[in-house]
Amino acid sequence: MLNVVGRWYRRKFSDPDAAMLLILIVFSTAILLLWGELIMPVLVAAVIAYLLDWPVCRLVNVGMGRSIASTIVLLAFLAVTVAMFIGLLPIITKQSVNLIQETPVIWQQAQDWILTLPDKYPKYVQVYQIHQMMEGLNDKLVEVGESLISASFSNIANVAALLVYLILVPLMVFFMLKDKLFFLANISKILPKERRLISQVGHEMNAQIANYIRGKVIEILIVGAVSCATFVLMDLRYAILLGVLVGLSVLIPYIGAAVVTIPVGIVAMFQWGISPEFWYLMIAYGIIQALDGNLLVPVLFSEAVSLHPLYIIIAVLVFGGLWGFWGVFFAIPLATLVKAVITAWSGNPAPLPETTEV
Repeated sequence: MLNVVGRWYRRKFSDPDAAMLLILIVFSTAILLLWGELIMPVLVAAVIAYLLDWPVCRLVNVGMGRSIASTIVLLAFLAVTVAMFIGLLPIITKQSVNLIQETPVIWQQAQDWILTLPDKYPKYVQVYQIHQMMEGLNDKLVEVGESLISASFSNIANVAALLVYLILVPLMVFFMLKDKLFFLANISKILPKERRLISQVGHEMNAQIANYIRGKVIEILIVGAVSCATFVLMDLRYAILLGVLVGLSVLIPYIGAAVVTIPVGIVAMFQWGISPEFWYLMIAYGIIQALDGNLLVPVLFSEAVSLHPLYIIIAVLVFGGLWGFWGVFFAIPLATLVKAVITAWSGNPAPLPETTEV
């Protein structure tokens, strides 16, 4: 057994380039695991810089200076972000409060409906089973409520951290956009000379991450806007809140769409019952999800490396468990990184030309 492992190690890591790639991956993973929370503002700034780099490059290509282009794009991004928050935040807050206040009524109606099941289906559902299930659900709801209250009080202490994000992150984004080539050149200097595979994986991931972030933001905006418009036209209660949730659900492939269906269905059933209006809404919601998965995603992520759905779900579970929200957000790029690394170790591609980008 040891001989087999030894032969595999010599075959894969006898190349100094492969060994350097392994060391870089282990080192980067250790930094994220140990100091991920400390450097989170830097990672957030990098994500926004990836998003805004494309319009900055377009302005530079037409002759504008990079500093001026970075300033214009960043100010436009901040203006749009502030306008969206001012327009949506009061509505979402009001609808969230109303939904929380009506949750006991919705839950009581759900209990009344569940208690009718033994009379309708006496062969399959027994009264004692219903009571056991209701007791378990009530205990879970109490635990969830307590955790939400404790989380609300703990988040009050994070106001200072929020101010850090609001001040420092835009500054870091500006410098990342303005001095992009300077930072890439400095990163290139500290990398080892044996970096053929590092450059290969870096070039592939640079394009993948940029495409993924832009595509995911566009997908959130389109799906969220279409869902809000559909829910408003169909006069669904809490339409804006649910539409925003549907838009944000695309962050989590497959799982997000399944989870967000629950509140949409519950609110629709509470409002209309099992009626034609309920089914019209669910059909419209299903059409939105189908168009997102079969039309919008292929168009937006046409340059992305295709991954099997099982690999994507495993990546969401693994990286989400390690790094929370950002692990879920970058699950597909991280899975693509793993695939690129395996491909680099498995093949012997020709050396790439030396550049300042990594």
